Amino acid sequence: MKTIIANWKMRVGVRESVALARGTLLTVRGSKVIPEIVVCPPFVALGEVRKVVARSAASLGAQNMHSEDSGAFTGETSARMLTEVGVSHVIIGHSERRQVFGETDEMVNAKVRQALANQLIPILCVGETAEQRDADQARDVVRDQLGAALSDVRLRGGSKLLVAYEPLWAIGTGRSASLEEALAMHEYIHAVLNGVFPDAPKGQLDVLYGGSVTGENAYQFMREKLIGGVLVGGASVKLNQFREVVNAAIEVMEGLQE
Repeated sequence: MKTIIANWKMRVGVRESVALARGTLLTVRGSKVIPEIVVCPPFVALGEVRKVVARSAASLGAQNMHSEDSGAFTGETSARMLTEVGVSHVIIGHSERRQVFGETDEMVNAKVRQALANQLIPILCVGETAEQRDADQARDVVRDQLGAALSDVRLRGGSKLLVAYEPLWAIGTGRSASLEEALAMHEYIHAVLNGVFPDAPKGQLDVLYGGSVTGENAYQFMREKLIGGVLVGGASVKLNQFREVVNAAIEVMEGLQE
């Protein structure tokens, strides 16, 4: 199974989100094998998009959440609120949240634990800057991010964790990591996760690639066994591009069945 996360960010409103959700479902109509698709619209569109994806091949994801159950946190959304509107996945620690909004590793850790406590699947984002990669610190940065984010995290039976490797220098730049760079980091992340969760059964952990994923480069990433899927940003709001990403996943999955 390959997983495709569509992060629509703050690019579409409610009506556009509904139309995009419908178009996304059309991309898999008639397919014999279907990848796991998670659409993450803006918060204001979650309720309406849920109506579109309910009882479909797609799941509903949120772009963020707060780490507390409730309280005087104006403008924030709790895990319980997300589950009430049908959300099953939540992006945590996206580079834009870390860089623009100042989220720390400790905040990310609290959100991961809160998500799991509420039966949500965290999509934990990690990745290094261009300066850190140039200084040969990429692995150290990712290891530290994973260690902090997963501190005191326990995976119970039935729970699942997705980690998205998103090199910051490849987000929104049009420049993706080379296949060699992506594979090397995915292998490293898998090793770290196996150390943190040595008894995790197959399917409980997976690692995705995110960073300027397009219809042109999606296949080269998803054909690799180490890469469980992709986190798609800009291309996910362009149906022609997203259809190519989905078709790449379908082609890979069909090949695995042969």
